[in-house]
Amino acid sequence: MTTLYFYTKNGCPLCDKGLMILKDLQKKYNFEIQERDIYTSDEWLETYQIRIPVIEDAEGIVLDEGIISNLQLEQILNKMFTC
Repeated sequence: MTTLYFYTKNGCPLCDKGLMILKDLQKKYNFEIQERDIYTSDEWLETYQIRIPVIEDAEGIVLDEGIISNLQLEQILNKMFTC
């Protein structure tokens, strides 16, 4: 099963909305969501602090970040799961 990494932090409204979009798309596409709180890793904090939320695939490719777009993310996921 494909895993998507969702970089987030507590108290982040953009993260909450982005996670809702990702969970909604999870119903259509078969993937696992692994949430990663950026405050649990110095590396994640340094890399993602002002970019969150960030959605990455298993290869570390950023699929979307900041204001998550349902349309854009669905187009990316459609390509990922039809290839």
